[in-house]
Amino acid sequence: MNHSANINHDAVLRARVALLGSAKPPVRERVAAYRVLVQVSPLAYLPLLSAALWKFSRYEFAHRPEIALALRAESVAAARRMYAMEPGWGDLLVTALTNYRELLILMGRQEELRAVEEEITRTVSGER
Repeated sequence: MNHSANINHDAVLRARVALLGSAKPPVRERVAAYRVLVQVSPLAYLPLLSAALWKFSRYEFAHRPEIALALRAESVAAARRMYAMEPGWGDLLVTALTNYRELLILMGRQEELRAVEEEITRTVSGER
């Protein structure tokens, strides 16, 4: 079975149409579209997904820190995946980790904070 057999082509088409409309869709809709499109074009959409997830967490869930943290964790995961495919995207990963770190500090999650800070240091220094 090939990779395209696992992709919902209708969902891909709907996601592309949502992004190509005359008005910029709300961040919630962009996140949904990018989540679908990452399946077919990860190099094109992982950076967009990572950035949109941070915006979504900040603007829609500032009052719900657990949800915001989960969205930022997803942003980090997208950035890690991009960095694994293209090492030149270290800045994206550092930005996603820094945004995640910010919320960990506010929530007092010290154990996770140390791990994130170590990953930021490794990424900045070019370690893999």
